[in-house]
Amino acid sequence: TIEDSLTQIANKRALNDFLDKEFARAKRYQRDLTVIMVDLDHFKRVNDSYGHLMGDFVLRELAKIISSRIRKEEMFARYGGEEFCIALPEMNSEKATTFAETLRGLIAAHSFEFEGTAIKLTASLGVAELSSEMGRFEDLVGAADEKLYKAKREGRNRVVS
Repeated sequence: TIEDSLTQIANKRALNDFLDKEFARAKRYQRDLTVIMVDLDHFKRVNDSYGHLMGDFVLRELAKIISSRIRKEEMFARYGGEEFCIALPEMNSEKATTFAETLRGLIAAHSFEFEGTAIKLTASLGVAELSSEMGRFEDLVGAADEKLYKAKREGRNRVVS
């Protein structure tokens, strides 16, 4: 299966297959490849305060917000839990950071309304670009994940690249 059943977007396995090919291509032809990791801030609080139905709704809604901005040559996938990953072939870190900032703003401005309850959420995003010392696509994802955790440590609701 290549689709996440809850959000109807690509799952981690589909993402890994995509990144495996794109990483090799970007390396071979010296092309840009950037990854953005997206993680909802304080998501556990949503599940604890409003229940898992609200949590599931939020994840589906987040997937819709981001999906509408993804081009067909790009890949948007649920990475696990409330963490998502966007793979952007042919995009450098500067452009990807601008894109990530747009997404951060869209998420922060969105009102997640479920069964009469509306909540506001923010997300932290980490952006990493392929560099020559990276040997495997996991290195690129790991670098984006590190930036994501830096965004969390620095106060959340921000993009770190």
